[in-house]
Amino acid sequence: MRKKTSPAEGPDGLVYQCRLSLSSATLEMVADLIRAHLKKIGSRWRKLPPGKIALIVLAALRHDQRLSDMAGGNDVSASTVRRWLLEVIALLAARAPRAWSGR
Repeated sequence: MRKKTSPAEGPDGLVYQCRLSLSSATLEMVADLIRAHLKKIGSRWRKLPPGKIALIVLAALRHDQRLSDMAGGNDVSASTVRRWLLEVIALLAARAPRAWSGR
């Protein structure tokens, strides 16, 4: 018996597209946070540009998209999308410390 390494649905995964009701100012603000964070930590590159990472993270937060679905459609792993999600949540929390202080 041979081990099958290709996905069950074939080589071309399904892509789900939806309209994300979100202002361009919000998208740009999150992308700028990511750019500043990458510069601060000295990261040389990411698989995708900050704007695309921001879009993926905001789609996951706004529409509760499964991380594996977002990952598959963007050619990254689900663990990468999860790491990006946690990074952006931390960056947003740092901007609003009172909101997360556990009043």
